[in-house]
Amino acid sequence: MKIICIGKNYTDHIKELDGNSNIPEKPLFFTKPDTALLRNNEPFYIPDFTNEVHYETELVVRINRVTKCISEKFAGRCYTEVGLGIDFTARDVQRECIEKGLPWEICKAFDHSAAVSPVFIPLEELGGDIQNLNFKLELNGKIVQAVNTGEMIYGVNKLISYVSDIMTFKIGDLLFTGTPAGVGPVKTGDRLKASLADNVLLDFYIK
Repeated sequence: MKIICIGKNYTDHIKELDGNSNIPEKPLFFTKPDTALLRNNEPFYIPDFTNEVHYETELVVRINRVTKCISEKFAGRCYTEVGLGIDFTARDVQRECIEKGLPWEICKAFDHSAAVSPVFIPLEELGGDIQNLNFKLELNGKIVQAVNTGEMIYGVNKLISYVSDIMTFKIGDLLFTGTPAGVGPVKTGDRLKASLADNVLLDFYIK
């Protein structure tokens, strides 16, 4: 399986990241290997090659069929369940990569950089509309990220259609759909708790 991560999919996050409101003309995405998975609410250990790891909470869609070149109209057939994930990013390393025009793998694809909820919820139980879901992240009991998926620049079905024109989705692939504003650093001892609607799906500590 593979992890496909969407970048810059909420306007307010673009503002906090880039200092402007330049919306990408097409969806932006990158991938993480399966070794990036952090499962079962196990603790996240800050790697020693970075001094600034940021959390980025995202709605995660689990693909349920092999999908290639699917139209947006039919992309909703490719999933039935959603969960939450955190795309951990070595922000200081990312800045250096951007400045030097280097690839991003070192800051995005390192081991355990993709926390994923141990439970995925059938979309029907959440009302059936993937573009009308609320999720939030609490850092040490304080809400730091909160958004409705209707605020996405590119909706989930558009994302699946676009990515499937470039690479084939396989059963079990995970689509991280982008993070809203409010990203920030973590430190040893922090507790992260993420909820989808009223369901706490992630709850773990930083080591």
